[in-house]
Amino acid sequence: MRIITALILLLGMGCTINKPDLNNDVHLTLIPPGMITNKIDLDIRAGIKNNSDKNQNWTVELFVYSSSKETLIHQEKISLSATEAIEIKHIIPKGSLLGKHIVKLKLTHQNGATLEAEKKVEVVESAFRSTQTIDGAWAGIYHWSEIEGKHWNPDIQKLTDDQWKKMIKGMHQLNMNMIVIQEVFRKDAYAGKNSLTVENYDGKAFYPSSIYPGRMDISAEDPIEAILSEADRLDMNVWMGVGLFAWFDFSPESLKWHISIAEELWQKYGHHPSFYGFYVSEEMGGSLDNWETTEEMQQFRKKEMVHFFKEFKSYTTSIAPGKPVMLATNSMEVPKGADTYPELLKYLDILCPFGFARMPENDLTGEQAANMLQKFCDDAGAHLWFDQEVFLFNPDTSLYPRDFEGILHDLNLFKNFEKILCYQYPGVFNDPIETFVVGDTTSLSLFTKYKEYQNTQRNKLRKKN
Repeated sequence: MRIITALILLLGMGCTINKPDLNNDVHLTLIPPGMITNKIDLDIRAGIKNNSDKNQNWTVELFVYSSSKETLIHQEKISLSATEAIEIKHIIPKGSLLGKHIVKLKLTHQNGATLEAEKKVEVVESAFRSTQTIDGAWAGIYHWSEIEGKHWNPDIQKLTDDQWKKMIKGMHQLNMNMIVIQEVFRKDAYAGKNSLTVENYDGKAFYPSSIYPGRMDISAEDPIEAILSEADRLDMNVWMGVGLFAWFDFSPESLKWHISIAEELWQKYGHHPSFYGFYVSEEMGGSLDNWETTEEMQQFRKKEMVHFFKEFKSYTTSIAPGKPVMLATNSMEVPKGADTYPELLKYLDILCPFGFARMPENDLTGEQAANMLQKFCDDAGAHLWFDQEVFLFNPDTSLYPRDFEGILHDLNLFKNFEKILCYQYPGVFNDPIETFVVGDTTSLSLFTKYKEYQNTQRNKLRKKN
């Protein structure tokens, strides 16, 4: 399937340019990346953007390499006008691959120049869509709630840039190779209860922003640069958390703010190969209506949200062609949003809900909510991932690491998700080899127990190949 939008394309590591007289962006991404099972489709996004003022003609080829075998899976000729871009979306159906592969994109220009990019993927045999391992984690640079984060924040605040790199290395040791930066600004505000504008916004940044001068009081000079640079080195993927303007706020003013921040983030950090996509930090309930009490306001919030993502997706792909967009909602009251999910998911590449293990009474079960959301995503061509909660609440609502048995219970219970991320790594897992600890020291033994489990599970899956 080919989509020409004058916007789009996805970045791949290892891009090679022969005859570099062309001003082009070449991109390749796999959704999902890393280890996947043979029970899910592999979504390959590839393309090219013509940044020049001249028309161009290309031959586009996609290959899958396995050992010494090379298979051409897609070929076509394209013509690009000046500044035009094209996305080629190719789906490899579930069950078609098994083992370790390299997906390669090759573009040959009419003048003989070639552009190439490649990505690795490992497909393992499984009875379930999930590998039953955690594939990535949120990384909050400072927890948004002082009460919830009271056991984490004092330690996170002291982390240096080098210690953030070591934190990312620890994630890599657990094969949590997808990093979600929770937010790049901190602001305690909520939708419908603020008078914020782009001009008067007074949130504080976690990085050196040239738009807003306020900085969070943390030791690290630029933890985002530290995270990305270490992720580059370890071939990991990073979601950039664009937020926070205000919780659950998808108003026109919030949209303008997100557009300006996304542009700055891309300008500052878009050169990193690990920059995987844009995560919108605002979150939302599964009903998508901001818990409004009247039908009129519920519908207003839903339409506002759809408009936000339609415009945000259009803008981010115009500056960072094809980078996917992700949102985390909770899993509760999903049927109330059934009239909106089909339209919303046209503009979301990935929905990553949380809370399935703590569904309220008189709601769907966690499994029922997951199945309903999977149907919405399948119909829209979007992806459903799982935001697994690896924490528990103390009586004062502060967070502490969940026990290993509880984490394993959810991995065995929710087997339908193609990718599992967790909230969060800092404060829940700590690599025992490091000289610093974030949060509760039980996180040290949890790291060791989970590492042993995931090594065993991944080896078990590989033995079936």
